[in-house]
Amino acid sequence: MNEMLNVALPKGRLGEKAYDLFERAGYDCPELREVNRRLTFENEEKGVRYFWVKPSDVAIYVERGAADIGVAGRDILLEYAPDVYELLDLGIGNCRMCVAGPKNLRDDHTGVLRVATKFPNIARRFYAGRSREIDVIHLNGSIELAPILGLSDVIVDIVETGKTLAENGLCVLEEIEPVSARLIANKAHYKFKGAAVDTLRERLFGVVNA
Repeated sequence: MNEMLNVALPKGRLGEKAYDLFERAGYDCPELREVNRRLTFENEEKGVRYFWVKPSDVAIYVERGAADIGVAGRDILLEYAPDVYELLDLGIGNCRMCVAGPKNLRDDHTGVLRVATKFPNIARRFYAGRSREIDVIHLNGSIELAPILGLSDVIVDIVETGKTLAENGLCVLEEIEPVSARLIANKAHYKFKGAAVDTLRERLFGVVNA
């Protein structure tokens, strides 16, 4: 490989799982496994440079061209709709975007439904498709607390196992869409590094589907 690919990985468990896939696909970078505070790592021989960023920022780095490719959750792509290519479902970070609330809740479609969420755009699109009037309450943490304290009627959030919901007397009322990590690419850079990106994508595809 003659071209260096710049790869944005999300910090945390998802990024570690993503790097495992890249490593198995032949794009290893041993320094990345070392315990340190560095944010960038490269393997010139393999033609790859990795850097860690906040999960919600991966799509921004890719869209703006600071990274050629990256790994972003489908939830982030749905919420912010970045102008990037979505190349591959990596099959990791699997969960669901759901509407959740008290088990005995019955929406009679009268009045305005109060929806607490970290994902206001997803919530608005979902309920707009149902012609349901909502009041979006944008929160950044402890979403489950909102209906418990009467701040909202329901929440729209990512659900992995549902354990946290159950422990707080809530349950999944509707599933909006399954969510997983995706390989994304900058559109302009793809025109110039398309061959290198396609080779990486094909190798990742082989690993994901092995």
